[in-house]
Amino acid sequence: MYVTKPSPSARERIVAGAADMISRRGLNATSIREMAKHARAPLGSTYHYFPEGKQQLATEAVRFTGEWTARSLRKELEAGPVAGLRAFLALWRKIVVDSDFRAGCPVLAVSIEEPSSDETPAALAAAADVFTTWESLLADSLREHGAEPDQAAQLATLIVAAVEGTVAMCRAKRSTQPLDHTAEQLQALILATIKD
Repeated sequence: MYVTKPSPSARERIVAGAADMISRRGLNATSIREMAKHARAPLGSTYHYFPEGKQQLATEAVRFTGEWTARSLRKELEAGPVAGLRAFLALWRKIVVDSDFRAGCPVLAVSIEEPSSDETPAALAAAADVFTTWESLLADSLREHGAEPDQAAQLATLIVAAVEGTVAMCRAKRSTQPLDHTAEQLQALILATIKD
């Protein structure tokens, strides 16, 4: 008997589609209508699932990306921080290459856009939480492999910042060379930091 993977719900398709659109065009340049169209979902059901509109959908898209990435990190970090780094880089490499350098990280895209009001939008707060989660996963792994706590936290921040910046550079240069250079240097830093 074969077990088939259930197809994603309409809500999940809309969230994943929104994450993809934001990763390509940014948040301000993407309307909720375009996100619904990209996800092949009726606009009415988009507003049904996200009655607060674009900010609510963007917040869910950021959380979706954050958890999707964190799941991969958790799994790969079981083999150590170098394996986690390689998986983190491979994930973003696949996104930029498969999109012909048109897509990046929706978490970064939401983070760098100017909010439309003085309040911190929910999507921006979600982005901060996502970055914190990724940093924590990496720092925990580094500590488990002998890194000093402060050094582990600082290196985890550097890894997330370097990878996010490198993804943007890859898009601009239409090349994965920045990822290759960053991977080599970050791996060297990890190996110099851990004790095993």
